[in-house]
Amino acid sequence: MLGYAAYADRFAGTLADVGTRASYLRELGVGYLHLMPLLTPRPAPNDGGYAVMDYRFVRPDLGTTDDLRDLATVLRSHGISLCLDLVLNHVAREHEWAVAARAGDPEKRAYFHVHDDRTMPDAYEATLPEVFPDFAPGSFTWDDELAGWVWTTFNDYQWDVDWSNPAVLCEYAAIILELANLGVEVFRLDAIAFLWKRLGTDCQNQPEVHELTRALRTVARIAAPAVLFKAEAIVGPADLPAYLGVGPHAGRVSDLAYHNGLMVQVWSMLASRDVRLASYALQQLPQPPSTTSWVTYVRCHDDIGWAVADEDARAVGIDPVAHRRFLSDWYSGSFPGSWARGLVFQHNELTGDRRISGSLASLAGLEAGDAGAVPRILLAHAIVLSFGGLPVIWMGDELGLPNDLGWADDPAHAGDNRWVHRPRMAWAEAGSDPHGITTGLRHLVDVRRSLPQLHAAVPTEVWDPRDPRVLLVVRRHDDGPLLAAVNVSDEEAWVDADVLHWLGLHTPGLRDAVSGTAPALVAGAVRLAPWAAAWLYDGGA
Repeated sequence: MLGYAAYADRFAGTLADVGTRASYLRELGVGYLHLMPLLTPRPAPNDGGYAVMDYRFVRPDLGTTDDLRDLATVLRSHGISLCLDLVLNHVAREHEWAVAARAGDPEKRAYFHVHDDRTMPDAYEATLPEVFPDFAPGSFTWDDELAGWVWTTFNDYQWDVDWSNPAVLCEYAAIILELANLGVEVFRLDAIAFLWKRLGTDCQNQPEVHELTRALRTVARIAAPAVLFKAEAIVGPADLPAYLGVGPHAGRVSDLAYHNGLMVQVWSMLASRDVRLASYALQQLPQPPSTTSWVTYVRCHDDIGWAVADEDARAVGIDPVAHRRFLSDWYSGSFPGSWARGLVFQHNELTGDRRISGSLASLAGLEAGDAGAVPRILLAHAIVLSFGGLPVIWMGDELGLPNDLGWADDPAHAGDNRWVHRPRMAWAEAGSDPHGITTGLRHLVDVRRSLPQLHAAVPTEVWDPRDPRVLLVVRRHDDGPLLAAVNVSDEEAWVDADVLHWLGLHTPGLRDAVSGTAPALVAGAVRLAPWAAAWLYDGGA
């Protein structure tokens, strides 16, 4: 299966208009469509729709709940499952719960983390990182009507709900079932890592998060067993496996989880032209439970934070702080020789962290006119498509859309440069493909579909590199192994003969599925062109 993610209005217009594009998606090979937040948000600013004012109604400019039901039906008729965001950590301060709390309702006040003075907020903030230090510093906001300090992890208009209150769990269980009745098949559990608060910690990835997810999943399995949960847990490598379940929670929490680590390592490899850090870091993650899968991606709606674990970098002789600084410099275009055209998002002066905004095409060099841009774009897609899991394409990446240079023209977006990589869909360009990106991506998708080794259920092995420029990913299937070999450099590289021997691929039947040819062997090794991928398998004599 292939996924696709988009803002409904920027992709097509209304929900009804999205339905008219179902054939386009299906022709691309899409079987899963994630539409970004479309439930009623507060008036702008609303964090791109993640400040929800009402979970039970659709944003008026997009349509109605009936339109949502109709869209789900249309998509299903094309073999496409609909995924929607469910914001679990917070609601807009205009949400009925918050309005009631401000009006003095003690029951609804207990839905939130409220403190009468700064004693507890100061104690918590001693260990809390800031999510948006540039425009939303701190994690608590004073509200006059509430007469208290309310927890606001993200923005002052997004009030964190208190998941230690059983009534909150019941509210969200009901919301899930109502949306499932409209035809929503997958719920992206937004900001799930932040749900549980514990003094003296960073209040992320707490064990209770997984207990809560399991409780919600149990309700869904009873009343709507076809519904899946996708964890939006953009966390460090050590914390990520728990969102698919470990120990007693294995296979009993979320069904899908973002492989943020893979995305980060793709960009790290392209900038450094070196796979050693990526190979080591990816080896540290265990295989997900057999009933679950990763969601893999090159770009999404959000910025890129350099989630490179210090211990992973040091294990391969890299200074983690220097490497993260290099990646920010490279992708903001300030490093000498960089072909990237990204923007710095949220520079944390205290830690030095700088996240990056930018489209796939602009970060890979297409906007700069670099000759290697298109091969790099297709290489990034090839890595994600061959790694396993559910690969998801961000809207417009199939066309190679560059940064939206007019992103700040909309006053509602002017303070958030992530809108630079959220352009409106360029339908006029959908059939032209001047760079060959659409054709190349469609080819990779078609080839992937033909190979049983690349099914999501087949385990993924990342091997130690023999050449620091070549990533080696092995997928073992009853039909025989497949080796995805990726050259992340602008020089010719080789797949060592020993690697082919170890996999039993040193045969006359050796084929490269990407090129559709039998690769020429030189001393038993396979040549890889610059920025090229080969999917090697035994195709028979």
